[in-house]
Amino acid sequence: MDRNHKILNELERLYKGGPFLSGRTPFERLIAVILSAQCTDKQVNKVTKELFKKYRTPKAFANADIKELEKLIYSTGFYRAKARYLKETSQIILDRFGGKVPDEMEDLLELRGVARKVANIVMWEAHNTISGIPVDTHVKRVSYRLGLTKNTDPNKIEQDLINMYPKEKWPNVSYMLIEHGRAVCDARNPNCKNCSFDDICPKTGVNK
Repeated sequence: MDRNHKILNELERLYKGGPFLSGRTPFERLIAVILSAQCTDKQVNKVTKELFKKYRTPKAFANADIKELEKLIYSTGFYRAKARYLKETSQIILDRFGGKVPDEMEDLLELRGVARKVANIVMWEAHNTISGIPVDTHVKRVSYRLGLTKNTDPNKIEQDLINMYPKEKWPNVSYMLIEHGRAVCDARNPNCKNCSFDDICPKTGVNK
């Protein structure tokens, strides 16, 4: 077994994977993922629990008072931009997609606040379709330190991971790298001595 698959096997032993965000419908999943930018999943779930009591559908979000939205999502950070994204995305869904969250990557990328990472998550969590590997800051950092990639650009990192692992593993590759980043491979203070990969990790970019 090669080193990269040893890493995958150990990640699967250590972590159960995701998803981490709450949402009962594809639209709620989309809203949660948009709110998750620069915010913890725990905080997003706390916010959406209350948010979805008041707004549940694209029509409700499109017609929402933006100041009220800003107030409800304030604690997720960048609340003004996010409130605008929620309203504009909801209107696009109503106008162009019949009130349904699109299930094609190119269509998702036309929504406000949706880049490739968000679109990959929505494709899997809302439509059960594997389209790629979402690369957030944790995935970027951990995969680089572990030597799974030599790239720092998220799109190139995604391609490296896609070429490395079978498609059915892609969603959990992202989830598990995120979990490892949170639990062990901290951005500022990685806990290398207690890391399961200490003996095989090149620790790229880490001050050893």
